[in-house]
Formats: sequence, structure tokens, C-alpha cells
Amino acid sequence: MKTRKILTVTMIAAIMLSSCATMNNKTKGGLIGGGAGAAIGAGIGVLVGNGKGAAIGATIGGVVGAGAGVLIGNKMDKQKAELERIEGAKVELITDANNLKAIKVTFDNGILFATGRSELNATSKYALLKFAESLKNTTETDITIYGHTDNTGSRDFNVKLSLQRAVAVAGFLNSNGVEMKRLDTEGKAWDFPVGDNTTVSGRAMNRRVEVYITANETMIKEAEQGKPI
Repeated sequence: MKTRKILTVTMIAAIMLSSCATMNNKTKGGLIGGGAGAAIGAGIGVLVGNGKGAAIGATIGGVVGAGAGVLIGNKMDKQKAELERIEGAKVELITDANNLKAIKVTFDNGILFATGRSELNATSKYALLKFAESLKNTTETDITIYGHTDNTGSRDFNVKLSLQRAVAVAGFLNSNGVEMKRLDTEGKAWDFPVGDNTTVSGRAMNRRVEVYITANETMIKEAEQGKPI
């Protein structure tokens, strides 16, 4: 994992420095270090966008016992109920790379962005502030943030832009108390549209982020030992 994070710094440092001008150096370093990280685990699990993409969550190796799976599932059920109280939040139970319950969160406003931009609007910030409050109460989870774009512009531009959008959300969550070590970001460009890119409304839907919450290794280990989580 440490090697991957070092490689990530080399690959996307230029992107982060240009897109995070308002962040301090410590925040920039944390976001860069978390670039691809544990978010891309090989294995079974829910796939990003229309049944394609990478499995969510870092694989831990081996099969998690049924009893541990029940404990983790109960924890995710409780957090899902809490998140559903956030106005405009769409909360879904999914399956991660370890075949455990996980959570996908989107918002009615989609945390949408203007064409070619990565700045969060006021409505998005309000929803994310409530979201951060919930995340702070469950420290044994990791948060994976995928940025997406419409098909305007070149692919290289959209790969960078989608990452910048994910980083904008991660930076906001971190500034509101969510530990940087829990946050991973990745740009998906236009590869997983939810709207029709031939229409104005469809392109607007595609300029978005999606947030996934998965059990981290601490939660899994404690569940395997039968500890309350």
C-alpha cells in the first residue's frame, strides 16, 4: 500500500497542486497520498456503474466469517438509517470486495458541477456537512470518492477533471473532521454515465461524484473476534 501511494504522488501531484490551491500543504499531501489507495481492490463485489468497473473496498485476503459479516451488516444498517435522515441523500446498501455490506451515497443534487469546473456549490456543501457529521461517528470505515464528468472536451482533460471533483469532496469532508487516512479518491472521466451525454440535462447528471463507505480492516478484525462494533 505504501508503494502504491508513493507512485500515486508521482502520477497526480501536478493535478492536485493546480486543483487544490485553496488547501494547505498538509491537506494537499494527504489527498495526493490517498489517490488510488485501497479504493481499487480486485475481487468480487459491487461494480461501479452499469455493472462495470473496479470492486469497492480493499480486499483483505481470505473469506470473512458469516458471524463477522452479520456484525458488519448490522453496523452498516445503522449508518444507512442515519444517513437517510440527510435531506436529499440517496443511500443504498451494496456489496464490497470482501462480499460484505457497504453503503453507496449520492444526493438529489448529485453534487453536480458546472461544465469544466470542480468547485462545490453551496447546496452541495450543506449536504456534505451533514454527511461529514455522520462519518465522524463511524471511524472504522473507509470512504471512496469517485469523480465523474460528461463527455465535453478531451479524455485527458476529463480524467484530470473527474479526479479534481473527487478531491474537492474529499477536501471538504476532511476540513469538517473526517480523517484524511480514511479518504480515497479516483477520477472516472466519462466512463460511467448515468445520463444521456447527447442532451444538456443528461450531461448535467454526469458531472457528479459518488461516495462509497466500506468496512476497514479494523472493523473486520474486531468483527472476526466477536467484539462489538
